[in-house]
Amino acid sequence: MGSHLSRSIPFFLVLSALGGCSPDEETAAPITSQADDSTGLPLRGLSKLAREQFDRGDGLFERTQRTADGLGPLYVRAACVDCHRDDVRGPGLVEKISVIEADGVTASLDQSKLPFGHSVRPYVTAGASTPVLSMPNDPSVKSSRRIGPPVIGRGYMEAVLDSEIERLEREQADRTDGIHGRINRVTYASEANPEGSPMFAKGDTGLIGRFGLKARITTLDDFTADAFQGDMGITSPLRPTELPNPDGLTDDAKPGLDTTLDDVNDIASYMRMLAIPRRDLPADPAGAALFATTQCAACHAPSLRTRADYPIAELASIDAPVFTDFLLHDLGTALADGLAEGDATSREWRTSPLVGLRFNRVLMHDGRARTIEDAILDHEGEGSEANGSVKLFRALSPGEKAALLAYVGAL
Repeated sequence: MGSHLSRSIPFFLVLSALGGCSPDEETAAPITSQADDSTGLPLRGLSKLAREQFDRGDGLFERTQRTADGLGPLYVRAACVDCHRDDVRGPGLVEKISVIEADGVTASLDQSKLPFGHSVRPYVTAGASTPVLSMPNDPSVKSSRRIGPPVIGRGYMEAVLDSEIERLEREQADRTDGIHGRINRVTYASEANPEGSPMFAKGDTGLIGRFGLKARITTLDDFTADAFQGDMGITSPLRPTELPNPDGLTDDAKPGLDTTLDDVNDIASYMRMLAIPRRDLPADPAGAALFATTQCAACHAPSLRTRADYPIAELASIDAPVFTDFLLHDLGTALADGLAEGDATSREWRTSPLVGLRFNRVLMHDGRARTIEDAILDHEGEGSEANGSVKLFRALSPGEKAALLAYVGAL
């Protein structure tokens, strides 16, 4: 699990060694399996220390938390892998609840009916006896589900320049086809992470949301701490407080903090260092052209430039193939879930990155689509920004449709 020395070295110093060591320094040998079309592989060229951190994070990602580890008192799942099997989507899901207006779509300004938050937490332990459940007999409370998103390529996403996302927002504001994405400007909710890069303070506002289905979180360490707290009831130095619960419990079977800052940073760094799986075949130019002409690429931007100062050298100053613009888009009433998160409304969703799409078992935020074509058609609905794109897809010849679907299916 690595020495005390390696765990005490700050995240940004460990990762700055990526790709920068000579063969006689602490560089791991090339990973021959890296060429495999597979998930869960690390970036090439990791230093010995960085590879140790990747492996620690991998183990923690797979680990099932127990009551003695601080699980609960309420929880959704007991391990990261339960919602991100093989680093992709599912099989676990989270049920969300929200008080809505009479239109059945808009989130009510008054959410006091849900004092314990918007996540159904069905499992109890550590002295708890009352779970947080949905309210199927209350028409004012809307229930929806979310499949855990993939974590492949998240380091690439974190590394993308703010200016690139802001550029896309400006460019889309000038479009005449109804596609007008916008940044979810969020507030940093965790305590400051002394090893964060960038390092934000709790309460910092105006940050660009990148992670989560509505882009409500800006960094991977915050994403990790939030999932620990919200999904498992695991407190950490970044999120030190147990969430409110019906039994009024303020701690669990493990007094005080449940996990360490090292563990949070190891899991976050594991996600940062996950490689994007190699495609067996080069992209079909015809499929790529159709991806652009049907306006798919307007939101699923194939690549964006990354920061020159990103701590992982492999991911700095590259064109990252993220296939997202990170922006919120109004996808209409059919996909509205009743939840407002940050600036995001019930109808808005961050463009899903298509990284490693071919490994997903189901598609769309709630898993409603089983095929890529179904997912494209599910973007259509009353008030959706994607209606024009779906119309263009429907107008394709069978051969063109096949080429486009094959291109997307190989991502």
